[in-house]
Amino acid sequence: QVRLVESGGGLVQPGGSLRLSCRVSGVNFRLHDMEWHRQAPGNQRELVASITGGGSADYANSVKGRFTISRDNVWTTVFLQMNSLRPEDTAVYYCRTRARGRDFWGQGTQVTVQG
Repeated sequence: QVRLVESGGGLVQPGGSLRLSCRVSGVNFRLHDMEWHRQAPGNQRELVASITGGGSADYANSVKGRFTISRDNVWTTVFLQMNSLRPEDTAVYYCRTRARGRDFWGQGTQVTVQG
């Protein structure tokens, strides 16, 4: 069964940092692109970062220069290093991949940025 489990969220002050992790099982992890999305209350879910199986990364304009996505194919985990956090980064962050013609999502991890 495909399973994605996020962790690492929490409460941080503006300008602080967090590192999110997404442990993936049930797929051939090395062959799958991975994505981080986020959704704030009342807002649509948005893609913030993606990484291919080979390690090529892309970012939403709102997080470029502040967030870094990476992956460890041995431990089948994708990471999101978030620096210089802003209150507008507050959201539930979700890990996503596509397999067997459908999307698979984790349960999400809450990130709250406030003083």
